[in-house]
Amino acid sequence: MIPLELTITGAEVLLPGGGLSRADLSIAEGTVQLDRAGRCVDLSGFLVLPGIVDPHGDGFERHIAPRRGAMKQMDEGILAAEAELAANGITTAILAQFYSWEGGVRGPDFAAQVFTAIASVRGETVTDLIPQLRFETHMLDDYADLPERIARWQVPYIVFNDHLPHDRLAQGRTPPRLTGQALKAGRNPEAHLAMLQSMHERGTEVPAALDRLCATLVAAGIRMGSHDDARTQDRSTWRARGVEISEFPETLEAAEAARAGGDHIILGSPNVVRGGSHKGNASALDLIAMGLCDALASDYHYPSPRRAALMLARSGLLDMAGAWALVSSGPAEVLGLTDRGTLAPGKRADIVILDAETHRVAATVAGGRISYMSGDIAARFIQ
Repeated sequence: MIPLELTITGAEVLLPGGGLSRADLSIAEGTVQLDRAGRCVDLSGFLVLPGIVDPHGDGFERHIAPRRGAMKQMDEGILAAEAELAANGITTAILAQFYSWEGGVRGPDFAAQVFTAIASVRGETVTDLIPQLRFETHMLDDYADLPERIARWQVPYIVFNDHLPHDRLAQGRTPPRLTGQALKAGRNPEAHLAMLQSMHERGTEVPAALDRLCATLVAAGIRMGSHDDARTQDRSTWRARGVEISEFPETLEAAEAARAGGDHIILGSPNVVRGGSHKGNASALDLIAMGLCDALASDYHYPSPRRAALMLARSGLLDMAGAWALVSSGPAEVLGLTDRGTLAPGKRADIVILDAETHRVAATVAGGRISYMSGDIAARFIQ
């Protein structure tokens, strides 16, 4: 597909260093241009904003496995997920896939299928889809082969999780939802419980194993993050390993520790839209107000980044430029994507166009190519 070559006129445009203002915006060869390019397209009545960069999202799971066992057309599921991403103004998306003892759609075999599918459709997608591996830290038997698998799967970003129910296991009690988890993983409940207990009991081996693994991944240039930090010590330990991204810190203490150490902080946009965490963790609104957020992620809900940024601007907590930066230039910086995030000349032509009245997504352009368009705006482009 040939990138667009045109100049947008009449719209309110969010340019670097300022708020929304009436300005022309030219794009050609997949990038924002300094000089006028191509024909003019009048987008009066619309807002033109940098495309949304989503630094963590797993909402694609229902597209690739809508029912247990319904995983036969993985490529088409990835393409369906891309359509939803584009419809929500997302031009770059981190697809966060579990590698977990939980099995099923979170198991290692399924992860391999997902990463293979993402690579196979890369030439067909307009949205930039970037895989992320979410690795469960107590899967000690998988450490040796993990760096090779990450390289083979072309995964540039790994996040470390620990979802073992340690408190229950330490007390010798059966974890909640054990039978359902076991069935999803294809194990009988007794075998599943024995596996959890074994991983819990080997917990003292995990720190040294992580030290070695992280050193290998740092040398390979892999970006790394930790998930659900709760204490200052958690963040300090991860930072010492070269893990410089804190995803969804659970407490103010952890977020402040991340900021003090110069780490990046990613929060969930559904937390903003809901007005608080569904798990009772630190409020994203409170952390944003204290300057403890670099980027907002979709987490499990792709419409939320746009909605969260607009809510922050409407509330007056941030101005429009500051609010939108949390879903565009902020996450681009966190991910080291220096070619996008703003509408500055020379940057990728990643653009989301909103109806000025409803703030609904009218069109999305990624790398100068249309990934989504709906409604009357189409007539503006084809005239």
